Amino acid sequence: MTDSMQVFDRKLVQRRRERAAPGFAGADFLIRESAARLADRLLDVTRSFPVALDLGCHTGALGEELRASPKIGTLFQADFSPAMARAATQGNGRPAVCADEETLPFAPQSLDLVLSNLSLHWVNDLPGALSQIRLALKPDGLLLATLFGTETLKELRSVLIDAEIEIAGGTAPRVSPFTDVRDAGNLLTRAGFALPVVDAETVTVTYSDMFKLMADLRAMGETNTVLERRRVPTRRDVLLRAAALYAERFSDVRGRIVASFQIITMTAWAPHASQQKPLRPGSAASRLADALKATEVSLPDAVPVQPRIK
Repeated sequence: MTDSMQVFDRKLVQRRRERAAPGFAGADFLIRESAARLADRLLDVTRSFPVALDLGCHTGALGEELRASPKIGTLFQADFSPAMARAATQGNGRPAVCADEETLPFAPQSLDLVLSNLSLHWVNDLPGALSQIRLALKPDGLLLATLFGTETLKELRSVLIDAEIEIAGGTAPRVSPFTDVRDAGNLLTRAGFALPVVDAETVTVTYSDMFKLMADLRAMGETNTVLERRRVPTRRDVLLRAAALYAERFSDVRGRIVASFQIITMTAWAPHASQQKPLRPGSAASRLADALKATEVSLPDAVPVQPRIK
């Protein structure tokens, strides 16, 4: 991994997950909501998966959603935090390991399905991690993953930046960078996946104030771990000003602040000869006009128009 790919302090990511693990059930609502949506997506796939992996399993919310699924044979659970991995396996008997998403310990072509629920946004080299996942999948194996997108916490980001510039005369990264939904499909293709599909939806959560939002982020283990973050605590006057700006700009009709969490879902397959291939341009056997029962009309050659300068 090159220095340019070192965005996050991975040791700090692990420590914060360890700290969050004991009380995670009190702040895991987004993880559970996203897990339920992933499980619904899997219902649409008309095949079974004898060996599956829940990568970045947290305390096992996705495993609980899949407990009765006839599509899953053996489900391995893995998390970067040993405490999270232990919590995920309690009471269900499923195997769990402590594993770093950046260095997967799984043999090539050993998995039929890899699921990942709101974990991959903390990976430094996401294309590299996706490549490792693709290599661990059997041919025609499925990747189904969610991660936070760039619209996540846009409100918090803007008020912290504005408050710090106003009071301290400068700013440092306060909210972690996220993947752009427009780039996610390219990342999958770059990693060697076939048939990539990417979509995004935004979950809006309301809080009494900014400090309650920040407390939930700490409890989730989702606070800032950017290497270039400021290493001293944020000044109290900056936080108070940011909270005032938040309430002023992003409150609903009840006076509660709103926080946006954009969840990107990525679906892709390890390549296999049986998969459908796109047709070569101009190779269609029938005309679109015939399919639509319409009359095809030839247009004259385009005439260039000189642009008008205002």
